Amino acid sequence: MNIEEIEQFLDRQSMKQGQQVKIAFKKRDPIYGLFIKGTDYAELKAKNFWRIVTATHLADYQKSKNIALAKIFSGSDFAKLTVKEAVS
Repeated sequence: MNIEEIEQFLDRQSMKQGQQVKIAFKKRDPIYGLFIKGTDYAELKAKNFWRIVTATHLADYQKSKNIALAKIFSGSDFAKLTVKEAVS
């Protein structure tokens, strides 16, 4: 996916605070995570890189807000983005 497609997805989704996104990749299994709009967001976005906290580290991130728990992914590897449905 290109920068514009990813940014449009993030802008048009009315995601609740902390709601996860399912990120399907072209060549690997999908992950669930949270896009982080931190201090380097604009710099990474310009290069189509995105800082994402995966579901396995999400609880720790929500407590500490430690950006080191996030990983950087290349947007060109993304195939599709969808909002994770809330479990009732």
